[in-house]
This record gives sequence, C-alpha cells and structure tokens, in this order.
Amino acid sequence: MRRKLLGVILAVCIGWFEAEALTAGFIKSPLSQMKLIEDSAELDCEVIGNPIPEVQWWFIEGEEPIEMVTQLFDGAREDRVHINATYINHATSTLILTNLTLNDTGVYECRASNDPDRNDLRTPPKVKWIRSQANVIVFEHATITTKPEVVNDQNQTSATLSCNLTNFSSPIKGYYWTHNGKTIEKTESTTSKDFIELEIKKIDYHSAGLYACVFKTEPEVNATIEVKVLPHVVAYKHSENANEKDKAVLICVSHGYPLPTDWTWHKLSEDESNKDAIVNGTVDKYEIKNTPNKTTLYVKDLDINKDMGMYQCQGTNEMGSASDKIQLRVRSQLAALWPFLGIVAEVIILITIIFIYEKRRKPDEINDDDDSGSAPLKSNAATNHKDKNVRQRNSN
Repeated sequence: MRRKLLGVILAVCIGWFEAEALTAGFIKSPLSQMKLIEDSAELDCEVIGNPIPEVQWWFIEGEEPIEMVTQLFDGAREDRVHINATYINHATSTLILTNLTLNDTGVYECRASNDPDRNDLRTPPKVKWIRSQANVIVFEHATITTKPEVVNDQNQTSATLSCNLTNFSSPIKGYYWTHNGKTIEKTESTTSKDFIELEIKKIDYHSAGLYACVFKTEPEVNATIEVKVLPHVVAYKHSENANEKDKAVLICVSHGYPLPTDWTWHKLSEDESNKDAIVNGTVDKYEIKNTPNKTTLYVKDLDINKDMGMYQCQGTNEMGSASDKIQLRVRSQLAALWPFLGIVAEVIILITIIFIYEKRRKPDEINDDDDSGSAPLKSNAATNHKDKNVRQRNSN
C-alpha cells in the first residue's frame, strides 16, 4: 500500500515538473526608455518553452478602466513600427519604433504563450499569456540657446562659448563640453546649472572645430557651436628628389575646420613671380588626387630641364585660402653611375699606392738578408764550446 502511494506521489511530481518545463517563461524582458521626439526606441523580449512560444506586442494607453489596448504589427503607425522575430531554440522578438512622436508615449507589452488554444477565441487557453511591460516616454526637445552660434571672425583671437538650457523636462544632473566628438578634460561637472560657458584662449587650426555643450538630463540634450578658421595647409615634405624619366609624388595636407573644399596646384617660375596652373590630366603629364584633408600631385616622365623647380599647393574653404611650397629636384639618369665610378677610382688609387710601396721596399729587404751573415759567429761559438768540452775532459 505504501509502495503504491509513493508511486502515485512520484508520478504526480514528475508530471508537475514536466508541465513546468513546458510552460513559457521570460529570459529577457523589455526595459523602459525615455526618448526625444524623432528618436528611435528598441524593445527586446526573449522567451523559452516547449513548444517554442509565440510572442506578440501590444500597446496600452490610458489607465483602467478606460485604457485602450492595441496589438502592434510590422508596418503599423505608417510604417514606423518594425518587429523582428526568430523562433530557433527559443523565441526572440524585437520591437523597433522609429521617428517617435508624443503619441508614442505609453506602455508596451510583450506577451508570450505556447498553449495550443492560445489563438482560439472559442476555447479559453489552459495557460494564460505571460506578460512583461515597459514604458516608453517621449519628450519634446529642450531648447538650448547658444552664443555665439558660429565663430568665424578671422581677426578674433579668443572666444567664450555659452549655452542656456530652457524648457527641459527632467532634472539636470550635470554637464560637459566636447570638441569634435571628444570630451574636453576638466569640463565635466555634476552641478545642475542650466547656463554654462567655455573659454577658448587661442583660436587657431588646433582649436577650430565643432564644440557641443551636453546637459545630463533624461535623455541627454546638446547643442553645437562651430569655430571656423582659414585652412592650415602644409607640405608633407618641403623637398622631393626623383630621377629623370621616373615619377615624382608631391603631397600637401590640411588641418583645422572646415577642411578645404577646393585644392589647386601651380608651378612657380625661378623668381617665383609667375605661376602656371596645373590641370589634372594635362597631356598625361600630371595627375591630381584630392580628399578633404589631402592633395597629391603626380608628375610623370620627369624631365630634368622642364620639371625641376618649385611647386605650390593651395587649399580653399569658406574662410579663405592658404598654401605651401615644395622644391622638386630631378637627378640625371647618370647620377647613379657616379658613386660606382668613385668606388672604382678609390680601388685603383689604393692598388697603385700598395704597388709603389712594395716596389720601393724590395732593396731594403735584400740588405737585411746580407746583414744576417752572423751564422759563422754562431758556428765559431759552437766550436769554442766543443773545445771547452774537450779541455774539460782532458783535465779529468
């Protein structure tokens, strides 16, 4: 009896666990967001279950008991609603809202169910739809008044930029400034100021660019101020060397803001009083390639008499023009032969010196051989030693 009772309890438990394993459940729920008008919002939802659950998106506006619930589908709201869903291993669905308006503010609900009768209106589902909600709040753009709107006075050497935030919908938690998209050091603050300033001590091509004041509200708001200067044009190398019949490459680059919208090249006369414009593709001699921050001049089939000299590159933006010069030197085709001839000459001179030295040294070597005739003295000494040995033997 006890065994039967334990068997029944075990079967019930196993069935309960199996039912739990089949039920749909969220592994990722959508998160609430605060956005500005014309921004985009993205809500993600992931659900597991067996079989794989179906996921739906619904929009709830108003409050009970007069709330309105509308199912969302791909292409709704004049094609501003997009739904991307996949059903591999588990269900994933992403709701994308583009070009937001104030009417998009509300509650967005992700619903999921894997009950076979979930969409049958005549039969109530055994397991209700599980739900997860997120709020999307759309704000109007805050108003930021900048002063000045643009800095473009060529005679201005310094400037003070200011931003005044009005009509903001959430508290200010701080602010900071950026220059060309990078945060400026020591400008970050956690104070709740709605009027901030930035001082530019020296206006040049280093400090020119796009400045933005950013207020830490929810969401962040910013405004941009342009600081414009003349283009800063400089040659990559002020002197270039190339061989006759080869190709020379002359390069100029530009810094600052705004970058040049037009590049030109000229060849200067010897006294630099006259300059001839170089046109791209002229008689296949010249080729010019331009980008906003760089220009490159290719001079082909170099002629030592015609192509050698001073070249000028010029960049122009809305503020004016700036230029720089490059000296092109063309070497003769025989220029590479001179080092070789120099080496050959050095070798010949060295061999000649050695030969003369050896020629003069030979008589000295003969005299040295004649003076070495001291061998008889050594022989005599040896004889004397023999005689001494003989006399010593006789004495014994």
